[in-house]
Amino acid sequence: MSRLHTAVAALCLAPALALAQMATAPFEGRLKKIQETKTIQVAYRTDATPFSFEDNEKKPTGYMVELCRSVIGVIEKQVGVVPLQVKWVPVTAQTRFSAINAGQADMECGATTVTLGRMKEVGFSSLTFIDGTGLLIRASTPGTSLLDLANKKIAVIPGTSNERALNEALKAKVVTATVVPVATREEGLAQLEGGSIDALASDRVLLVGLVARAKDAKALALLGDPLSFEPYAIVLPRGDWAMKQAVDAALSQIYKSPALPEIYNRWFAALGRPAPILEVMYGLGRLPE
Repeated sequence: MSRLHTAVAALCLAPALALAQMATAPFEGRLKKIQETKTIQVAYRTDATPFSFEDNEKKPTGYMVELCRSVIGVIEKQVGVVPLQVKWVPVTAQTRFSAINAGQADMECGATTVTLGRMKEVGFSSLTFIDGTGLLIRASTPGTSLLDLANKKIAVIPGTSNERALNEALKAKVVTATVVPVATREEGLAQLEGGSIDALASDRVLLVGLVARAKDAKALALLGDPLSFEPYAIVLPRGDWAMKQAVDAALSQIYKSPALPEIYNRWFAALGRPAPILEVMYGLGRLPE
């Protein structure tokens, strides 16, 4: 064989050899810890219906929780530990990122929006859902847009992407309103029903889930169009490439399987088929092997 043929053969074999080395390389980061301890720690929100909440038996459930259970099933095969012990860690909007960074959880399955600012603190999987910031009002409130809430009181959870979206929308539309901080959506709902605030800002699907627990669902309504674009993802340790690759590979496998429409319909059947932007998101998540 000539030197040219030898060089060409070496170049052709290089990618295959590299993939073989990756496949046999030891796990790193959280994935290594998961394999060694045979345990995965999963943070979840207790107040993010229908994405992440607790059922009547105080067990985590919801769209994101179910999606993450499927992800864990794929990771079990990746690390060669079947089954993995799952330790569920309840978190709030304020503690979800610190739980990941402190090693109390390996992934967070709630209703967390991906932002460039948050990427400086934590990592994210490929996208899992797309929503937008909405406003929940009393049905008796006149008007159909944010403009009609001028000089009103609007509640929002501080430190969330919803707070930023609300403030930006108020500024852009030159609307003066009083922004009232609340610790949880449930607190905001109680204040809205009690008349101490005029609107509650949060992700639209979360507000739909919240209405289901209202004293009188017909007394509440969603106001107009969304104020922002909210892409969700699973929160991961920042810079842990092995963990991200494992989760993204698992999501890709799930998005290609019959399990995805079953999971979606279980939680969002009332909303009809996925919106076009969500269909595109699922399609882009079906990464080739």
